[in-house]
Amino acid sequence: MASSGPDHLFNLRNSFYLGAYQDAINKSDIPNLSGDDAVERDSIVYRSYIALGSYQLVINEIDSSAPTALQAVKLLALYLAGDKESAIASLQEWLNDAAIGNNHVLRLIAGIIYMHEQNYVEALKHTNSGGTMELHALNVQIYLKMHRSDYAEKQLKIMLQIDEDHTLTQLANAWVNLAVGGSKIQEAYLIYQDFSEKNQMTPLILNGKAVCCLHMGRFDEAESLLLDALNKDAKDAETLANLVVCSLHLGKSAARYLNQLKLSHPDHMLVQRASFAEESFERAVQSIA
Repeated sequence: MASSGPDHLFNLRNSFYLGAYQDAINKSDIPNLSGDDAVERDSIVYRSYIALGSYQLVINEIDSSAPTALQAVKLLALYLAGDKESAIASLQEWLNDAAIGNNHVLRLIAGIIYMHEQNYVEALKHTNSGGTMELHALNVQIYLKMHRSDYAEKQLKIMLQIDEDHTLTQLANAWVNLAVGGSKIQEAYLIYQDFSEKNQMTPLILNGKAVCCLHMGRFDEAESLLLDALNKDAKDAETLANLVVCSLHLGKSAARYLNQLKLSHPDHMLVQRASFAEESFERAVQSIA
C-alpha cells in the first residue's frame, strides 16, 4: 500500500512476522503514531502476547470500549484460552454486522480461528478477498493445509506482484517451496538462511531451516537447529513436533519430546495422531488376548 510518510511500524511488524515476539513488545513504544497506526501497533503487541501464551493478559487489558481490531484480537485470546464456543459465537455475530464485518483484522482473526477449527472453507470465506499482506499470507497457509498448492501459488503470485521483498512474501514463498518439494526445498532453505543472517534467530526461523533439512535428509543438522530452537522456547509446539520426527529419523527415542508436546499442546495434530495410534494398538492387543 502506498504511504505518504515513513512506515513507523516496519520493524515492529517484521519482528512479529519472524517470531521475535518479545522483541516486538519491546519495540512497541513508538512516539507520534497516528490513530490507525496506534491501533495496529496495539494489535501486534497483543498478538505477540498471545503467541507467548499470555492469553489472560490480553483478555484483561482489552475492554469493551476498545476498537474493533483489538476486540477481534481479544476473541483469539479467548478462543486459545479454551472459551471456544463463546469466541466463535461472538465472531460470527460481528462478521454479520455490516458496520464492522469487513474490518481486516476481524477477517484475519476469523481466518486464524477457523483454520484452528480445520474449517478451511469457512476461513476462506472471510480471508479470500485479501486486502492486506497478512490476509494473502494466511490464504497461502489455508490452501496448503487443504493440500492445494496450486491455489497457494496463485496467492503467492499476488503477493509477489504487490511487494516481492516483503517479509511475508518471502515466508509464503518458502512455505510453497516446501509444499512443492524437490529442488524447491533448497530454495526454501536459502530463504530461511537469508532471514537468519539478517535478523535475530527465532524458533520460527530455526524450524523453517530444520524442516528443509529434514526434507533433504540432513537429520543431524536439523536436530542441531531444533535443539537451538528448544533453548529459545522449551514449549514451542512446532519445535517439539519436529524434534519427534527428527529423532525417529535418527533412530533416537522421541518419547520425551512427545510427552512435552502432550503436556504443552494436547490439541496438536501430532499428539492426536499418536493417541489414535496408541488406542488402535490397544484395541488390536485386546482383540488378540
